Amino acid sequence: MAHIAVIGERARVEGWALGGAQAVPADDPDEVRAAWEALDDQVAVVVLTPEAAQCIEEERERHPRTVLIVVMPP
Repeated sequence: MAHIAVIGERARVEGWALGGAQAVPADDPDEVRAAWEALDDQVAVVVLTPEAAQCIEEERERHPRTVLIVVMPP
């Protein structure tokens, strides 16, 4: 079953777990990149904070995934 992953700063992503999403707190660029690489094949939607989206912009271009990517508003 496909699911949603939310990656970014702890304060902005933890609440998503209450709705059933896989909340992945990542407070620095290295954590964001590690979280992106660790996503499994069951993830269909990735929600990123604006800061997280900037951290993995190059990785997204080099290793595109077949997922819907959504960036939260600032």
